[in-house]
Amino acid sequence: MIYLTYNNLDKETQSRLLVISKEDVESRYGKELKTYAREHRLDYETLLEEEAQRNLYSYDYVFNI
Repeated sequence: MIYLTYNNLDKETQSRLLVISKEDVESRYGKELKTYAREHRLDYETLLEEEAQRNLYSYDYVFNI
């Protein structure tokens, strides 16, 4: 679960959440993503970014008001 303050949803917070998600995706699926990127001639960083954005939807958020 990710706890957020409702009035602090600025760019910095969004970037921090994306970094956390990237680390999560890379730790879980890093080898598979690298293999997929190599086989399909894709940029690994772009693929990682897209998967990290999708991964953000799997988190449970709690907003403190």
